[in-house]
Amino acid sequence: MTATLQAFVQSLDPKTLPRVLQIQSGFYHGGSLYDLAGNECSLSTGDIIKITEIKVKKVIASCNEYTKMPAAELSPDFPGLFTVVADKKPYNSIQEIAQTLPIGSLQPTLYSNSKLHVGDITIDKGTEIIFNSVEEINGIKSVRCTVIIGGANLSLVLPMSHIGEFYECHDEKIYTMKEILDWKIPRNRTRTVILKDITGNSSQKHFYSAFIKGMLVLKPVYEIKTLTQYGGFFNLSSDLDVEVLDITQHCHIKLFTQILNTHDMFQKTTNEFPLLAEILEGPLKYCKAYKALRCGKKIIVHKKYQADRIIATESSSGTPKRHFLIPSCYSGKFKRRPRYFPTVYDLNIAKKERVELYVVATKSFHSIHEEFSSLNVGDMLQVKELKSCEIFCEGTKTVVDTLEFTKGKDENCVNIILPLYVEGGFMEIVHDDKQYSISELCKNFQLPLNVKVSVRDLFTVGEDLLANTSVLTLEEQITDSYLLVSLCDKPEDVWEIPVFRLNISFQIMGPFNGKVSSSPTKTNLEEINEEEYFMVRRYENHVQFPPPRPPKTPSYVKKYKAIIQEEMPKKNENTEQTMENNQKDSIQACNEGGIYSRTMPCKDAVSEQQ
Repeated sequence: MTATLQAFVQSLDPKTLPRVLQIQSGFYHGGSLYDLAGNECSLSTGDIIKITEIKVKKVIASCNEYTKMPAAELSPDFPGLFTVVADKKPYNSIQEIAQTLPIGSLQPTLYSNSKLHVGDITIDKGTEIIFNSVEEINGIKSVRCTVIIGGANLSLVLPMSHIGEFYECHDEKIYTMKEILDWKIPRNRTRTVILKDITGNSSQKHFYSAFIKGMLVLKPVYEIKTLTQYGGFFNLSSDLDVEVLDITQHCHIKLFTQILNTHDMFQKTTNEFPLLAEILEGPLKYCKAYKALRCGKKIIVHKKYQADRIIATESSSGTPKRHFLIPSCYSGKFKRRPRYFPTVYDLNIAKKERVELYVVATKSFHSIHEEFSSLNVGDMLQVKELKSCEIFCEGTKTVVDTLEFTKGKDENCVNIILPLYVEGGFMEIVHDDKQYSISELCKNFQLPLNVKVSVRDLFTVGEDLLANTSVLTLEEQITDSYLLVSLCDKPEDVWEIPVFRLNISFQIMGPFNGKVSSSPTKTNLEEINEEEYFMVRRYENHVQFPPPRPPKTPSYVKKYKAIIQEEMPKKNENTEQTMENNQKDSIQACNEGGIYSRTMPCKDAVSEQQ
């Protein structure tokens, strides 16, 4: 059935790509066949093209019926921050949910409008259901889900054939425009959002200030990436005045070969791997690690899986921060570097580590209770254990959580206690000269943790990006999606490529029948930009609960501090300023490896083994 290109794209399910179309009428840059120049081409009636990818060209933002504001045309990288309004339109089957929402790259949460019975599990109406992954179980395509019932996480499987009314759950997260377009606007639907703020320059804020805190309806206008019969890609806007006919079912199988990107490849079931593929378009992101993935190269895709990564940030002053994703198979070695702890509460969290924790005070603390000790700048402390202490404040007995320390050295040491709310500022003293692997650091210490590379990894894809860094802060352990690949001409070198940060176009050549690897033999160290850094931090651990807040300083202590500060002579203020400057100098020196620890040159793994 003939349709306009715009109508066809609006009804198109991306998971059914690629689709083969025949031009029925209309033209684009008149003339006969393909004169390719970037986004330009000529189409004639009867020409056949293959749609391989859909992406957003622009976004039409219109206000709701209660706001008399004209529609605005926004770019996909519009610097706004939004909250989304739950879609009131129901999903009528599990198959519709799986076809519409990006299950796998995201874990959407919905609820059923009626009670569900799945095996021995009964799910009440309105209970949140987390959709984790699409799988083939006993030959039946299904969705693996998680529900929380009675405080317990229960896993269940819902077949695609299940019918019912499912609605989106309320979502309070803040999203960028890119995140909404990637994950929160299902195909052939609009999305109602609330613009909370604009992160761009002042002119953008002024122009769009009328929209802030207002409800907007976002409608994407798409651009399709197409392939000709004779090779070569070009882009077409979905609102182009062209009529097309879908001939995918009637097209000869050899007219076009199957073309997928990294995300499409990851959507394949586990049983479809390993695959042999040819790269049609290499990654746009330049990196020495990916220079071998160029057009025309044949690769083996061994399998898809989830792999652990450690988010690391280089602690350097005066230059933009660099961010890295370190795999658990990284074979380099690290040495610890001092950390800074703002409060006693932070010391209590860090004391759970398997090594003794020593710190030096960088600020003074004057206690108004005789049960607590005072601190001077330079006092050396060893962290002991958490204790509860009874004190009298304003005539009332109060129980306060405290931390016990050993103050001083050798025979001059004394035991003291400090309340968890003390904002003393403590710099770690590192006596440890041991070299650790990345897995040992994650096992024995609490993140974040400051380290420096002492032995480089000789088995990285490309150079070891961490070898020339100064101090690295290991921030968080995450799980991400990867494809395990190797080049056909070097099958022994197997490494991981990220699914959502690297876009490559593959031509599937068929199944691979040779030797298959289950783990990488090469380490893929990723350096990620600022946007990618915040994306992985926000979404990879979105199920986890935030850490507890540290205890607040009691109001009577704040009043006491205010009185003391008012009575302080000017001389003491100058002294405090000098202490703060000394503190900053000591922190900077520690971060550069100049205090409490020796700086060792980075060695190769081979020389270390010798």
